[in-house]
Amino acid sequence: MISKLRSFSNSKLAGLLVGIIIIPFVFWGMGSVFSGGNTNNVAKINNETISSKDFTNFINESGLTSDVIKANIDKNIIEQILSDLISEKLIEMEIKELNVSISEETLANKIRSNSILLDDNKKFSRMKYEKFLLENNLSATAFESSLKRQELKENLFNYISGGIKSPYFLKNKIYINENKRIEIEFLDLDLVHDKSATSLEIEDFIKDNQENLKIDFIDVTYAKITPKELVEIDEFNDEFFKKIDEMENNILNGSNLREINEIYNLKINEVNNFVLDDNSDEILKEIYLRRNQDKIQLVDKNDYYLIFEISNIIKKIPNKTNLKFLENVKNNVILKKKFEFNKGLFEKIDGKSFNDEEFMKLSKDINNIETITVKSLNDNEVFDPDSLNLLYSLPIKSYSLVTGQKNKVFLTKIKNIYYSDMNKNTDIIKEYSIKANNDIINDIYTSYDLSLNSKYKVKIFNQTVDRVKNYFR
Repeated sequence: MISKLRSFSNSKLAGLLVGIIIIPFVFWGMGSVFSGGNTNNVAKINNETISSKDFTNFINESGLTSDVIKANIDKNIIEQILSDLISEKLIEMEIKELNVSISEETLANKIRSNSILLDDNKKFSRMKYEKFLLENNLSATAFESSLKRQELKENLFNYISGGIKSPYFLKNKIYINENKRIEIEFLDLDLVHDKSATSLEIEDFIKDNQENLKIDFIDVTYAKITPKELVEIDEFNDEFFKKIDEMENNILNGSNLREINEIYNLKINEVNNFVLDDNSDEILKEIYLRRNQDKIQLVDKNDYYLIFEISNIIKKIPNKTNLKFLENVKNNVILKKKFEFNKGLFEKIDGKSFNDEEFMKLSKDINNIETITVKSLNDNEVFDPDSLNLLYSLPIKSYSLVTGQKNKVFLTKIKNIYYSDMNKNTDIIKEYSIKANNDIINDIYTSYDLSLNSKYKVKIFNQTVDRVKNYFR
């Protein structure tokens, strides 16, 4: 709906920190810290207040229209915007306290080196700068002030997490986990699922699912309109289309098919209690698929026009002689049995009561058990990415239920895990340096977030927030 602290920095790490900082305020903004009191302020951080005017200005600058805010007022959009503002203020307070700064020269260089402001010779273009400001309805002062705030925030996050250099063992640990080779035994459960459905099971399913199995039966009258039938020639001429236009006007004016037929003497067909099946002709299929649109419709079919009126739609269970219905019920019975089978198997695995003996018994034939060696987390030839993440988290001899291509479900066993260290002399070490550094930085940000929670006391003035919400209602 709205983003957290909209693009305050190009740094992904900065974005991560803001996400961490915001979370507590989202909850604080909804919880028991809402209190009555000050009518001119919406919040207070330690001794610094946020006025209702500051909040209103922040809402106006958010880019959200009043219609969007009004439509989401009961989904806590005001509280979310307030949490954004509080996070902004909190970061500003941190910048001030830690004396984070940026020189005017550095700021000017940032502007002069911005790629969108360079000419064809890669030189700063004053003309492009002026055009950029005009296109974005900005003054130079406003733009430079905004850029300065962004740079200060980035400098704050660099101050917190700068200088991180992960040791080899951390890089290697991530590499080993992502690139270990896992030998997996797996059984396609489709080979052991019960694919039958007895008459009694079908009867019981129908009895237990009366409402869900009801389908639409329609009563319809219709006519196929061709030039031959309407103007007694085979050509689509002006007279034919003139009469088609008249029919459309009659429909718009509330005429029913019987009244239209009295004027044009169409060849009317009437079908009652119709339900779609594999043998239905194309006209009735078309009508059935349009049954939830207008009661009376005129449809251009290129070679002819179709006019029809549905007089009644009744939901009921088809006759048990309807083969398509019975096939559908049978498939549902089989799906239900598969679900219950898989659920029971999962509960056994989760309860640590599934073992090798049951694995062999379940497979029915040892040849049904296949073996594959997965080479890495990206090796999704058999199992899907989510399943691979699960398999890579499990120890040797673990059983699990996972999914793969074409929605197949597999019972798997981790047979062996093979580890190999990362080669220090390859370019891949750069990739894992970044991953290891990010893990360390995440831990630092978590600790920093905890320190902020104890350092800054936030109070929300509920009555003022309610007044802002009422303004948008």
